[in-house]
Amino acid sequence: MKILIIEDDEETATYIVRGLREHGHVADHVTNGQDGLFMATSEIYDMIVLDRMLPGVDGIEVVRRIRAAGVKAPVLFLTALRGVGDRVQGLEAGGDDYLVKPFAFAELLARLNALARRPPLSQAPTVLRIADLEVDLMKRTAFRKGERVDLQPREFLLLEFLARHADRVVTRTMLLEGVWAFHFDPKSNIVETHMSRLRNKLSRGGKDAELIHTVRGSGYILRAPDA
Repeated sequence: MKILIIEDDEETATYIVRGLREHGHVADHVTNGQDGLFMATSEIYDMIVLDRMLPGVDGIEVVRRIRAAGVKAPVLFLTALRGVGDRVQGLEAGGDDYLVKPFAFAELLARLNALARRPPLSQAPTVLRIADLEVDLMKRTAFRKGERVDLQPREFLLLEFLARHADRVVTRTMLLEGVWAFHFDPKSNIVETHMSRLRNKLSRGGKDAELIHTVRGSGYILRAPDA
């Protein structure tokens, strides 16, 4: 792949560029947002690795501008910011994935490979349907049997994660990382509490069949009732 690295920390950038080139990829590197904008919009890249905090034009503004310019290359954010709000802001601006510093190169490479397997943005579905449930990723809304399900922002993120992995078991660890950006177990019932609320809202207090099922000892799965 041809990959653009927009990172102002020379040590981190050298670490990434060397690793990518050792794995046969072409890696270009710039140190600020302005140069990153120029490179991303003047050349064609398969992937962009973008630091969240950059001098001049920050990472959020960079991804907004390149998306407005029609650049569809997947963007992986790198950041020292661990807050969920920061992660959500980056994803909503047009990023595709988020990796918190410090990180292992093996994980960075795995995430880039996973992004490369996704369909292009123009082909990616914006509405996910599971049985009579409809999840609109652009409007951030959910409907069951045509009726809107009133969800809090975190509940929607949880539903979105389950819907993207429909018919597959997701573990508690996957949910903590994918929905809360926790790279450790907080030893609380945060997942169980939000899952219980989401299940109740989707079934409309038990009036409709359950869509979220517990897989004992493994995690949860979102699937049609008769699947």
